[in-house]
Amino acid sequence: MLILASSSPYRRQLLERLRLPFAICAPHVDESGHSAESARDTALRLAQAKAQAVADRYPDDLIIGSDQVAVLDSMPLGKPGSHEAAFAQLKLVRGRPVLFHTALCLLDASTGRSQIEEVATLVRFRNYTDAQAARYLKLDEPYDCAGSAKIEALGVALVDRVESTDPTALIGLPLIALVSMLQRAGVEVL
Repeated sequence: MLILASSSPYRRQLLERLRLPFAICAPHVDESGHSAESARDTALRLAQAKAQAVADRYPDDLIIGSDQVAVLDSMPLGKPGSHEAAFAQLKLVRGRPVLFHTALCLLDASTGRSQIEEVATLVRFRNYTDAQAARYLKLDEPYDCAGSAKIEALGVALVDRVESTDPTALIGLPLIALVSMLQRAGVEVL
């Protein structure tokens, strides 16, 4: 059985694209970063921790853990949680590049072996106005998204360019990497 260790509706929707049966189990993991840890390392550690957090409940299954950390220069951008915080974040990223580190872990709970990978995505935001940012926030309400923009929805209007090897990584679950991991674990998607 395939287990998605996530409560994210975005990750669930992405995994549904593969048309494989799976179950969902929300991991209970402290998602804060460590002081000397890079954003990439935080994402990798948390993806693995999320998969490990549900392994006891699914000892014979393949478990998918994923995490994403967005960074502007060297400053991490968390999920804003509110309109005010999202508006401040959108003003901060306007006209600038933001690097999204999306980490993926596939844990074979029966053997304890993990495959882990990070997919980087560079997003350059447009020079939108404050009025456009406010209008966007009222329409999309991206308060649970790092960077305060849903690229899969109207947030695409705020973006000038996206550079990545996997377009699904920005939404939160790198499917190209996952398909490769599943194949190495003996699961054929097609």
